[in-house]
Amino acid sequence: MKFKRVEHVAIAVKNMDKMRDIFENKLGIQMEYEEELPHYSTKLAMYPIGETYLEVLESSSPKTETSKWIEEHGEGLFHICLEVEDIDGALVELREKGVKLLDETPRIGHGGARIAFLNPESTGNLLIELAELSGAEGH
Repeated sequence: MKFKRVEHVAIAVKNMDKMRDIFENKLGIQMEYEEELPHYSTKLAMYPIGETYLEVLESSSPKTETSKWIEEHGEGLFHICLEVEDIDGALVELREKGVKLLDETPRIGHGGARIAFLNPESTGNLLIELAELSGAEGH
């Protein structure tokens, strides 16, 4: 499996405006784009840092994974996303190595990317997302 880069580091928040103020007004990091993901009841904002992004996630429903994470762990680091060339091949390879998957098959995520999450039980309690970007994404 070939990793291309750390695509983003996701931060789960209750109120995106507070983090926007920190990133934009205090740190001087400008948002590249915002996206609504209605099928996940989640809004996200992407802040570029070199080749990587800081992804800020805010949920509009207490039933989402983001909200559940905040309830259990508090606001802050949610997951790390690694960009891969071939997500299907990566999932096969990881399965063969005994890595438990939260997503057995890729689903659509930010910017239309094909994504899948690994089970934190297999990754030292770190939630890892894999993403295959089609090139059509805005980042």
